[in-house]
Amino acid sequence: MIVDLRIYTCKPNHVDAFVALYREHAWPLQQKYLGRCVGWYVTVEGQLNQVVHMWAYDSLADREAKRAAMAADPAWQAYLRRAAEAGHLVHMENRILRPAPHWTPLPGM
Repeated sequence: MIVDLRIYTCKPNHVDAFVALYREHAWPLQQKYLGRCVGWYVTVEGQLNQVVHMWAYDSLADREAKRAAMAADPAWQAYLRRAAEAGHLVHMENRILRPAPHWTPLPGM
């Protein structure tokens, strides 16, 4: 198993608008194609204006196949256009994580 950790930094006072746009247009598609969200958060302390979410995959190949299928969906392309036009984001980052040898993933992951 691997986890794709995604961190999005929004312009100040844009988090709520970004989350609303995402919830309406991207969340249903990601649930359909990616399926295994293991966390979706907004920061309240530390570095503010960030959205953090994590997706579990069986492998890098599983991630690649699922993300390619989502990218091919015209509705995903429409969401990406809306998000770009809205201009809420200033930075996007993702990290691929694997479990440490001593940790057992939670059931369902």
